[in-house]
Amino acid sequence: MPNDVKACVSAAVAIVAIILAYWSGSPIRPDFGSFVLGTAAFMIIAMWIFPEAGGKKQLPKDYSDGGYSGTKQTSSMKDQSS
Repeated sequence: MPNDVKACVSAAVAIVAIILAYWSGSPIRPDFGSFVLGTAAFMIIAMWIFPEAGGKKQLPKDYSDGGYSGTKQTSSMKDQSS
């Protein structure tokens, strides 16, 4: 995720958490204000520390050209290209 998007999401999470924790008309119980702030802080820190999940894409082993042509090279094709 790009840093500018992370910054916007972090700001939005922080603003919502602060509003929920300190606004008198908040839908959460006043006892949970510190829990909301702690959870928001954890989410923001985790987003910046931990990388995005994503697997590495591996090409099939039987494609000697990297798999870009879409066809499997046979021994006769290899001989012709030499």
